[in-house]
Amino acid sequence: MLMNAPATFIQSYIDDLNDALNQLKPGAALTRIQAAWLGTCLTCILLMNSVCWAKFERASLGDCKVAALSWVFRKASIPWDWLLRVSVVLILKRYGITEGVLAFDESDRARPKSTKRIYKVYKQKHKGSVGYVNGQTIVLLLLVTSSITVPVGFFFYMPDPALKQWDKEDKRLKKSGIAKKDRPIKPERDSAYPTKTEIALGLLKEFKVAHSLIKIKGVLA
Repeated sequence: MLMNAPATFIQSYIDDLNDALNQLKPGAALTRIQAAWLGTCLTCILLMNSVCWAKFERASLGDCKVAALSWVFRKASIPWDWLLRVSVVLILKRYGITEGVLAFDESDRARPKSTKRIYKVYKQKHKGSVGYVNGQTIVLLLLVTSSITVPVGFFFYMPDPALKQWDKEDKRLKKSGIAKKDRPIKPERDSAYPTKTEIALGLLKEFKVAHSLIKIKGVLA
């Protein structure tokens, strides 16, 4: 078997994670099965350099099945937001980090053209050609310090479909010579599709609440 147990340092990390979860949010600690699943996934990511259930199954020579790995990810009541928050706390504590600079970045990730089930996928211009692809845009908040740079928050951005459709139609009507007063009024933005600026402000507020003891010397965007 290529992988039959979590790496030792990964198991230690999960133990520390559970202790911290219990301290910050009583009752949020991972169950034995959830902890074993997370250890398996982290070890497989390390070995495979990928997040892929099929590769994880092959790494365990079939001991960890795709269906079981996927089910825990989709159905188990794992406190994902708290996991990220506590993980960052542990990393900052481990490296003795007390200050740094916050920096925003974004990343466009191309996805299959036929995808219908991936979260907040939308049609994007392909930067390497004149065509379009289906993709995701992830807004990242990074903490840059003298020793490490670590992601401390993220959010998926997607244009408001109604606004996007209105803009396309408005440009078409304008080009046809239709006066502004005769064109449809711009719809209100749906709160489910915040702008990148709104996302950035929200990530800053979350960081302030979660890591109030970290001194921030500047914010880059």
